[in-house]
Amino acid sequence: MGAMNVGQAAPYIEAFSVARGAAANIFDIIERKSAIDPTGSEGEKPPSVKGMIEFKDVRFSYPSRPDVKVLQGVSLSIEPGQTVALVGSSGCGKSTCVQLIQRFYDPLDGHVFLDGREIKSLNIGWLRDQIGVVGQEPVLFATTVAENIRYGREGVSMEDIQAAAKEANAHDFIMKLPKKYETNVGERGSQMSGGQKQRIAIARALVRQPRILLLDEATSALDTQSEAIVQQALDKVRKGRTTVVVAHRLSTIKPANKIVVFNKGKIEEVGTHNELMKLQGLYYNLVTAQVSPQEEKENKSSPQKEKAEDEAAFIDGEALSELSQDIIEDLASMSPAALTRSPSIRQSLKRRRASSAKAVKSPVRNVQEKEEEEALPEVATWEIIKKNASEWPYIVGGILGSAIQGTTIPLYAILFGEILGTLSIAEEEKARNEANFYALLFLLIGIVAALSMFMQAYMFSLSGEILTARLRKLTFAAMVRQEVGWFDEERNSVGALCSKLSGDASAIQGATGSRVGTIVQAITTLGISIVLALYYDWRLGLVTLPFIPFVLVAVYLQSKILMGQSVTESKVLENAGKIAIEAITNIRTVAGLHKEEHFANEYSKALLKPHEEALKKSHLRGAAFGFAQAMPFFAYAVSMFYGGYLVNENQLTYEKLFKVAEALILGTMMVGQAVAFAPNYSKAKVAAARIFQLLERRPAIETSSGVGLRLSGHVENIELQDVHFTYPTRPDVPILNGLGVRVGRGKTLALVGSSGCGKSTIISLLERFYDPKSGRITISGEDIQALNVGWVRNQLGLVSQEPVLFDLTIAENIAYGDNCRVVGHEEIIRAAKQANIHSFVESLPQGYQTRVGSKGTQLSGGQKQRIAIARALVRNPSVLLLDEATSALDTESEKVVQEALERAQEGRTSIIIAHRLSTIQNADTIAVVQGGCVVEAGTHEELMKKQGHYYDLYQTNH
Repeated sequence: MGAMNVGQAAPYIEAFSVARGAAANIFDIIERKSAIDPTGSEGEKPPSVKGMIEFKDVRFSYPSRPDVKVLQGVSLSIEPGQTVALVGSSGCGKSTCVQLIQRFYDPLDGHVFLDGREIKSLNIGWLRDQIGVVGQEPVLFATTVAENIRYGREGVSMEDIQAAAKEANAHDFIMKLPKKYETNVGERGSQMSGGQKQRIAIARALVRQPRILLLDEATSALDTQSEAIVQQALDKVRKGRTTVVVAHRLSTIKPANKIVVFNKGKIEEVGTHNELMKLQGLYYNLVTAQVSPQEEKENKSSPQKEKAEDEAAFIDGEALSELSQDIIEDLASMSPAALTRSPSIRQSLKRRRASSAKAVKSPVRNVQEKEEEEALPEVATWEIIKKNASEWPYIVGGILGSAIQGTTIPLYAILFGEILGTLSIAEEEKARNEANFYALLFLLIGIVAALSMFMQAYMFSLSGEILTARLRKLTFAAMVRQEVGWFDEERNSVGALCSKLSGDASAIQGATGSRVGTIVQAITTLGISIVLALYYDWRLGLVTLPFIPFVLVAVYLQSKILMGQSVTESKVLENAGKIAIEAITNIRTVAGLHKEEHFANEYSKALLKPHEEALKKSHLRGAAFGFAQAMPFFAYAVSMFYGGYLVNENQLTYEKLFKVAEALILGTMMVGQAVAFAPNYSKAKVAAARIFQLLERRPAIETSSGVGLRLSGHVENIELQDVHFTYPTRPDVPILNGLGVRVGRGKTLALVGSSGCGKSTIISLLERFYDPKSGRITISGEDIQALNVGWVRNQLGLVSQEPVLFDLTIAENIAYGDNCRVVGHEEIIRAAKQANIHSFVESLPQGYQTRVGSKGTQLSGGQKQRIAIARALVRNPSVLLLDEATSALDTESEKVVQEALERAQEGRTSIIIAHRLSTIQNADTIAVVQGGCVVEAGTHEELMKKQGHYYDLYQTNH
């Protein structure tokens, strides 16, 4: 019996093997000692900070690219309270210096000091608490506006939060949001425009009242009006603080105490603006390259202008006061970057990611609040098995093996009864011969059992793994088929979708795979056992049979208990996954805010609910499982009692008693063992329901290749007629209100206006990420909704404000721009040259085969942007959509890329969104968007003559 039970444990060994494999990876992470531990208590914590920063002969290469020297002997001294600007071309090492100050990395050689102490000797958490950071690509977390600002400093009051928001020019637009400071910003701030995200990030940095302020392109995402006001706010708050500014717009750093010019990882020039201009060196060239022809003309006609600019770094306070009253902030536009198989969407992923508009105070409240979920459909086991139908040879083989394995136990019962009868024979020779015979039969049964168990385990494991792989492919394909608006919903966040792909697909094996083998085996054993029991003695069989339904009842009860628990657990684990993914994908921001322990605690709290639910129901599960396991022994007691009576009355032989008892009891035990798989089966049913719900969902915007018209030739014109639009998750907030605009073939349309006015929403509608509530959008006279979505997106080349690259090589990222064909290496190089990135790529050790890292982390913002531009150009689109396409570029690169884009625009229809009006002066039509509609349209000269909205924007811009 002991050996038999060990044999029955075989299906469970699979779970141990899987667990060991998973544990190895987990334990590696748990036991890894961080080279730079932000949660440790080691290091000094000085009582105060002056803010003196010093670099001494610092040399640095990123760990993933040790051959590329990013900093080469940098020595720099920053006095307390000074504002020091770092300028230079993209990738020259400016942002690397900012990261070394935060101690995200340690230099390979040389030293970084703070107040005379080497930065390595300081406690990392303490160090980062002294620093306020605003990066080029601001990261917000999926919680309220107030909580996002509060991440800057724990425990701050609402008054402090509002004060910081006012300083960052964010208070006015926040007060216009549906729930004001309690409005959820969405995952990665998807409910906010780029400028609004940036201002909240600035408020978050200001609320912590840091001694050191690091501004890495802090105003790059702001419109002209907001930039001027925020710059004044930053100028005010950095007084008395050590401030390090990384900027491409050199007009914003003129008042800096010291300007440091980088070139290829070395410091070329150091001085004030006036000193460096007199040198007429690298800085002078950068500044003069940034002056537009219009500005040069104005400067010549107004010789006092330069002097005035030097004396007053920014717009004077009175002008700003008047300006701030005129600013009208509309609610954020949202373009979630959903997974999609359309190449044009792939290359635009990231600008805004999908999330929820529900207001919550912290990620944990997502766990605590009840979500309005669609009811999960009932999925029959047969439906799950049908998905595995193409593996029918494996399934049939597995069932056959299971059935054979199931017969071995009743056969064992028969032989057991016979051997007991043999051993009671008085004649020694006869007893020995019969015992040897039955021993041989036992051996044969053992061989059959081994072969059948191998067949069962191998066949079902194979079919189960194939099913898991197939479901993952089908699930991912179903995800990328959905319209972008579907990703806006909270239940379709990145964490939830990853959970479906990884967890649900494999959990379905609980209703297939080796578990099915155990169930078939149990049914076979039980069925044959019942037949044998009734055959050998129907009276004893009928007395013992009633115990079997009790086992089945226990199975049913346990399944019901676990089914409800599995549904709850799945939802909660999804929410926990959201927190984990959000923290890990934004780890630089988390580290900069010193919030590692905060997110670890939030994750632990999120996991607490399923743990508590499991504890509440554990006694019920234990009772049901224990009841099922006890039944065979109760049956054994009754069968022995009644069987003994029948033997005593000579109505039953000794051998038959044990044949009946062993057959039924072992059959009952097999059913009891099948109960152990009830948890897996329950989870499998829930997982199947979730996956099937997704597989059967029909997207609101069908992207299938066969749906819709495909026009021949180029796009003749694009027109938006009286378009009204609200985002699906915020139906009560109008974004576009009767917007109308038109652009003809080969013409350029520029959209200008304040952040959040609806400009990027127009791009989203043209890409058919969404459909308008009313009005029409036409391409070449055809309603866009009648056209094939894939065809439409293939006509468009999109370059967004926040470029996203994939963890592939540079060549693969550029080639990704056109997945409809094989893009040759010569085409990749040509596109790279047009985007002014070829020289940089060639300077890398691996050239175009260099991997860019997750989301392009191995590259600077400007380098990423230029690769994104090359990716758009390689597809040779009919229409170019440029959403702040040069915002992340340094002056030198911007000028060259702007020329490249102008060349690329020749013969193409172009729609440009820009805050820097100097970049769109040559547009055929400039449309000023305000309040969700076009308030002015015309050429630059026409609009300047009107002296209306555009005139005001232009004056502010210059």
